[in-house]
Amino acid sequence: MRGSTGLGALVVAGVIGLTVAGCSSSPAGEPPKPRASSSASKPAPASAPAPAVLALSPAKDAKDVAPGEPVSVTVKDGKVGEVKLTGADGKVVGGTARADGSGWDSAEPLGYHKIYTLTASATGADGKPVTAESTFTTVKPARQLDVSVNLVDGDTVGVGMPLIFTFAGNVADKAAAEKALKVTAEPATEGAFRWSGDKQVTWRPKEYWKSGTKIKVDAAVYGKPLGNGSYGREDKRAGVTVGDKLVAVADGGTHQMTVSINDKEVKTMPTSMGKPGHNTPAGTYTVMSEHTGYTMNSATYGVPEDAPGGYSTFVQYAVRLSYSGIFFHSAPWSVRQQGRSNVSHGCLNLSTENAKWLMDTAKKGDVVTVQNSGGPKLEPTDGWSVWQLSWDEWRTGGN
Repeated sequence: MRGSTGLGALVVAGVIGLTVAGCSSSPAGEPPKPRASSSASKPAPASAPAPAVLALSPAKDAKDVAPGEPVSVTVKDGKVGEVKLTGADGKVVGGTARADGSGWDSAEPLGYHKIYTLTASATGADGKPVTAESTFTTVKPARQLDVSVNLVDGDTVGVGMPLIFTFAGNVADKAAAEKALKVTAEPATEGAFRWSGDKQVTWRPKEYWKSGTKIKVDAAVYGKPLGNGSYGREDKRAGVTVGDKLVAVADGGTHQMTVSINDKEVKTMPTSMGKPGHNTPAGTYTVMSEHTGYTMNSATYGVPEDAPGGYSTFVQYAVRLSYSGIFFHSAPWSVRQQGRSNVSHGCLNLSTENAKWLMDTAKKGDVVTVQNSGGPKLEPTDGWSVWQLSWDEWRTGGN
């Protein structure tokens, strides 16, 4: 019995030995691979906190700096501290630190041909303070250009209103000028600039403005380079609101003018436009200005009032539609012809009552279209006649 029990023990031991060998991950006869060192799982040592780095703009000893460009301080690996921008006369220029501590920006324009010193401090991520200083000189312009805008702050304007910026002298760098002229609208409105010569640039929307649109214009030209040594003299700002959509259509064939407000016809009135030889140019005009008590004078289009065909006539109500002297105005002397024939020197004649109603109802920027007049095509540069051009023509033309 004992001999039998010993043999069984040997068999069991052999089975155990096979089982252990079968669980090994190493092929038979090969030693097990060494385990990875525990040091590989240790985190890398943390880097030391960095010192602050200050960048000042304009840089030290910079010359001919444009005074309309911002002065700034930028901090890397730290937070901005005290910043001071001082003129040679001791006057401190205002500025504001950025909310996140990453820098500082000036809030006032500089003067022309002045010396300024910018000093700044910051505290780095390492807790240590740093300072920097820059002294620079602003430009002495060869000339300064004024700019005017065809808007009166607070006005209500029509849906066809163009925004016209007129400079007092030639602008060599048109791209720089456009960058300085900011147009914002609420709701946002697509539009583009187009130049007429070297002194005037106009911004118009792709389509008529929507009634109720708020328009803000900021001609921020002061201190901005405009090319050939010219710089802007003074900023100009204005805000207006677009009113009801008023469109008047005058037809030389029917001798009638139809007025629509917000796309609904509200009034039709007889009119008389340019007679043969003085045919009214056909196209889409934009109301430019309104006058109570105005003298119509043929000298404005080259015919002296004492010459054959010349005249000087006082009218009670007159609204300008073009530079060349096209108006709609009261003309009591032609009431019998109004609605029947064209007898004017090019203007749209209306009765005194109708002229007053239309002038009281219309506003700058409203649209007046003349059709079937037998006249030449209205030039898009004659007045505010920007709607004579398609959107593609507007964007690709000009100079």
